[in-house]
Amino acid sequence: MKKVAFIFPGQGSQSVGMGKPFFDENETIQTQFQKADALLDTPLTTYMFEGPEETLTKTEHTQPALLLTSTAIASLLNEAGVKPAMVAGHSLGEYSALVAAGALTQEDALQLVQTRGRLMEQAVPDGQGAMAAVLGLEVEQIEEVLQQVRDNGVVVEVANYNCPGQIVISGSQEGVQQASEQLKEQGAKRVMQLNVSGPFHSSLMKPASEQLEQALEQASIKDAEVPVYANVTAAPVQSSSDLESLLVQQLYSPVRFHETLQNMMDEGIEAFVEVGNGKVLSGLVRKVNRRMKTFAIQDPESLQQFIDWYKEDEA
Repeated sequence: MKKVAFIFPGQGSQSVGMGKPFFDENETIQTQFQKADALLDTPLTTYMFEGPEETLTKTEHTQPALLLTSTAIASLLNEAGVKPAMVAGHSLGEYSALVAAGALTQEDALQLVQTRGRLMEQAVPDGQGAMAAVLGLEVEQIEEVLQQVRDNGVVVEVANYNCPGQIVISGSQEGVQQASEQLKEQGAKRVMQLNVSGPFHSSLMKPASEQLEQALEQASIKDAEVPVYANVTAAPVQSSSDLESLLVQQLYSPVRFHETLQNMMDEGIEAFVEVGNGKVLSGLVRKVNRRMKTFAIQDPESLQQFIDWYKEDEA
């Protein structure tokens, strides 16, 4: 068997129409989607297939929509006999990774991320938090600027270490604005404000993390069957207590995705399989190592192409 890693996308990868190609031709997927609508008491499938986009992009809808799509595709991979050697997810995607690793049920994960989305929305009043992507500057330069801005008494921190030359910052509106101006002066190619509803992965999320901890304690998290590379540490984890603790920390800690990808590559992975909507993570993999083989599974055709490759040596 080939040695593959599954990676699961986070917020920002959603789009109207997501998951529909699988739903249209697979009864198992139809059942999963219908159960999710009932469980969450939300017409999630309608938002996913028909929009409107502004409804789908509300955090409390986006998070379960992405998780449902990713975990539904992962269940089809499992049915086809594909077993990942390890898994990881970007932010929200870590919950999908835990489902694929057998640490969470799809039902528990859906309820958790709906709660997580609501808590993230409520943590900071609308318009008071912000995030921005910084392109083309070294990490050390960015962190130096952020420290100078924090010395002025405002909050701004690194939220995502995505790949070489792409860092996301998060904090108060004022903090992100001050940092953005200074980073441009320092030579950043671009600093782009992100269309998000809050300062995710910053210390401003700590109040939400305390409430999330209560929800996680009520969910049944098991030991993972395969290593899950955690956002907070970029290291493999399998014990349920560690997984739970890291999910709490994840809300206010930076996502160390570049390091995660590198650590997984160091384990001799033959391919990364992006399981879910979009191709954002596949792009990040190529920026870390352009020779690395990637698959992005978001419709039945790309699923079959990957399965054919995975099983080609079995004949």
